[in-house]
Amino acid sequence: MNQTKTLVNAVVKGLQEKKGKRIVTVDMSQLSGAICEYMVICEGNSPTQVSSLSDSVWDIVHTDAGEKPLSMDGNRNAQWIGMDYGTVLVHIFMPEQRTFYNLENLWADSKIKAIPDLD
Repeated sequence: MNQTKTLVNAVVKGLQEKKGKRIVTVDMSQLSGAICEYMVICEGNSPTQVSSLSDSVWDIVHTDAGEKPLSMDGNRNAQWIGMDYGTVLVHIFMPEQRTFYNLENLWADSKIKAIPDLD
C-alpha cells in the first residue's frame, strides 16, 4: 500500500505541475470488486492542457516512483485521457466530459479527497 500512496502522490504532483484543476483522489481500497486501489481525477481547460497534464504525470511518476503506465488512451482527441498504473487509474478530462461521466459520483461509497488547486 505504501508504494501505491507514493504513486498517488507522484500523480498529484504531476497534475499540479501543469496546473490541473479540481484534482480529487478516490480511495477504492476498501471496496470489494474495485478495479484499482485509487483513482485520481482532474481536468484541464483545453485539449493542449489535457495532453500536457498527462505528459507531466508520465514524467514525474517515472522519476519519483519509477513506474510507467501499463496503458494509456485518449491522447489523439485529448478530451479524456486515461492512464492505467495498475493500482492507480488516472483520468484527465475536459470539463464537459468530466461533468458528463461524473466518475466521482459513480464511486460515492469510497473516500474522496479534494486536492486544493494551485494558482
